[in-house]
Amino acid sequence: MTTENVSILSVCGRAFIPGELSLIREVVEGCSGLSRTELARTVCELVDWRRPNGLLKDRECRELLEFLESESFIVLPGRRKGRPRGSTTSVPVTESGEARPPIMGSLGDFAPVLLNLVESREDRLLWRELVGRYHYLGHTVPYGGHLRYLVRITKPVSTVVGCMQLSSAAWRLAPRDRWIGWDDRTRGQNLQRIVNNSRFLLLPWVRIPNLASKVLSLSVPRIAQDWESRYGVRPVLLETMVDVSRYRGTCYRAANWISVGLTSGRGRMDRAHERHGVAPKEVLLYPLLRDARKRLGAG
Repeated sequence: MTTENVSILSVCGRAFIPGELSLIREVVEGCSGLSRTELARTVCELVDWRRPNGLLKDRECRELLEFLESESFIVLPGRRKGRPRGSTTSVPVTESGEARPPIMGSLGDFAPVLLNLVESREDRLLWRELVGRYHYLGHTVPYGGHLRYLVRITKPVSTVVGCMQLSSAAWRLAPRDRWIGWDDRTRGQNLQRIVNNSRFLLLPWVRIPNLASKVLSLSVPRIAQDWESRYGVRPVLLETMVDVSRYRGTCYRAANWISVGLTSGRGRMDRAHERHGVAPKEVLLYPLLRDARKRLGAG
């Protein structure tokens, strides 16, 4: 890859012209003492790549740098010890995360159900432990922005019964893109207005009929408000992907999510197209506005 054979490179909705790519190469070559994260932040500042709330898009920029390295355009410094984005992380194993006796009964016996935004260190550690120990995908560091919630019942006492995570939308998702009617340009303009429900867990000892669909219904008004407060963008569409080899997505359908088809099974980071059909997932969408499709499809 050279600046001569590419006119524009589009990554995570940002188009980079040859002059900017040359600048990135100069920064990487001239700042060899910086870490990959520090390089990403430096590039973001130079090209003014920011979120609507003014924060740098350093996570997305690091993906760009690693893509450019895979194309032999730049050579990045070696990875420093730490947890890269998207990696599986170690989780604590404490008494707080141990299995409990079954919680059974009708939904009304435990109402109201609360969805609490994870903000304290204590809640972050509990969320990580529960998802790491009981969700089949485990706990990973998400790409882009994210929000995490603990699900609690309030009767007879306040008890954590589940976890939820919202994160930045997948860049390409063919069933979703067809449903909206997107081309690459319009996707780049409007992708930030979609949020991905990337983790949803009810703890295995919780057996309360209709709790899952209740939580999904509660999440709808919260997500738009909380995401806008943190990232400065009000989402208009939610997306999720259900592993059809494990689940049927019944709770999403009960909460009025729309099925729009199956993915190719590659995964969001399979740039080499090596995993086609490995793990196809069903894509479900929930419009937060009646005209969400129209808004997203508008250039």
